[in-house]
Amino acid sequence: MRTSFIETLVQVAERDPRVWLLTGDLGYSVLEKFSSKFPDRYLNAGVAEQNMVGVAAGLAMTGKVVFVYSIANFPTLRCLEQVRNDVCYHNLSVKIVAVGCGLAYGGHGYTHHGVEDLGVMSLLPHMTVMAPGDPVETRWATRTLVDKSGPGYLRLGKAGEPIVHQGEPTFEFGKAVQVVDGTQATLISTGGMLETAVRVANILAARRVSIRVLSMPTLRPFDAERVVVEAKRTGKIITLEEHGPGGLGTLVGECLAQAGLGVRFVPLRLQPEPTLCAGSQAYLCGRHGLSLERIVEVVESVAD
Repeated sequence: MRTSFIETLVQVAERDPRVWLLTGDLGYSVLEKFSSKFPDRYLNAGVAEQNMVGVAAGLAMTGKVVFVYSIANFPTLRCLEQVRNDVCYHNLSVKIVAVGCGLAYGGHGYTHHGVEDLGVMSLLPHMTVMAPGDPVETRWATRTLVDKSGPGYLRLGKAGEPIVHQGEPTFEFGKAVQVVDGTQATLISTGGMLETAVRVANILAARRVSIRVLSMPTLRPFDAERVVVEAKRTGKIITLEEHGPGGLGTLVGECLAQAGLGVRFVPLRLQPEPTLCAGSQAYLCGRHGLSLERIVEVVESVAD
């Protein structure tokens, strides 16, 4: 996803001189595509994310569209006060890009796990929150954030995420995207779990269990209308995310409660207690009950 992001940002910056990129001393072998082409619009702020956001806010006040880039929780939790007060309070066009979210940096331990970011960012005033599910959605989300005024948050995986969408779907800002059709239950995914959601649907299709898969690349604004439609259509909703409480599952549960719909609802997400160990992304997801086998088991039981 990060490669798709930087390639798209370069393309946009070629046409839009307002676009800047700031980094917190990382992104080597990735961000050079931008820094070499636009050295006057690129700044490495060092390991000083709070200062980086302050500088970005100042640039945005002069009419720039500023992307700030760092690992997982560093551009969100480490400098949350600056994002809240300097950027969101003034409704500035600063776009926070967090790479390696969820458990992508599993081997680095809990300090590098981005597992609360969607909930935190969604609470901030004026903030657009986007969590694309594959490189195709990442290209669209990057272009969208440039066009949308005000603060934005882009949640990315690390690298090597497969392309799920064959072709370019018709994306609509703030709307879910149907990826797989089905009738017995609706599985809604956000972020990098999209490929897993499709694999689950394909495995169950071989067992004659029909699962509809939706991708939710925009968390704020949120497509509550589509959630209600799907709940009435299939009567069973499962959410899937590499994030703890406060993310997609919380938003969907709130929608269903407000609509007064007594449907079956199961949120599949990370546990609120941190996994106090380091390991691969797949290993840690399994520790949280998000292995492919476990997800298939839960979704099949809900659909029956």
